Amino acid sequence: MKRFLIPSLLILTLILAACSATPAPLPSDPAPDFVSPSNSAAQFDSAMRTDEQGDIIFEVTPLNLNAPAETLEFDIVLTTHSIDLSMDLAALATLITDTGVTVQATLWDAPRGGHHVEGKLIFPATVDGKSIFNAATKLTLTIVNVDAPSRVFEWGVQ
Repeated sequence: MKRFLIPSLLILTLILAACSATPAPLPSDPAPDFVSPSNSAAQFDSAMRTDEQGDIIFEVTPLNLNAPAETLEFDIVLTTHSIDLSMDLAALATLITDTGVTVQATLWDAPRGGHHVEGKLIFPATVDGKSIFNAATKLTLTIVNVDAPSRVFEWGVQ
């Protein structure tokens, strides 16, 4: 009995030590919500946003919000190990400004299927000949019904 007691206590100690991780330190200086304007044009916070609802991880990065052309493009990386990613995100994505301007995505340029997909989600930059950014301070990308009711990504604008 004593022969098993010491090895058992040693194994139990190792298991408890491995399971009691120390918490990661919080960042002391969080990233700002807004980017300072360098000229009179609108400036956007272009940082990547992540959503980990359900079994799919979304990583969304705006590609040209600081210098929009005819279209606005977002790089989107989808990662999962249990769900097929063959959906057309253009049909499920909407871009809304805080001034009430709403545009539907026009193209999801990505391979269909698989468990690791990266592509570009493209929106028009104008509605009725006017920039969607006129007087806007916030831009919200909403993607619905992809293993979660809604995924919301926001960027500030000044």
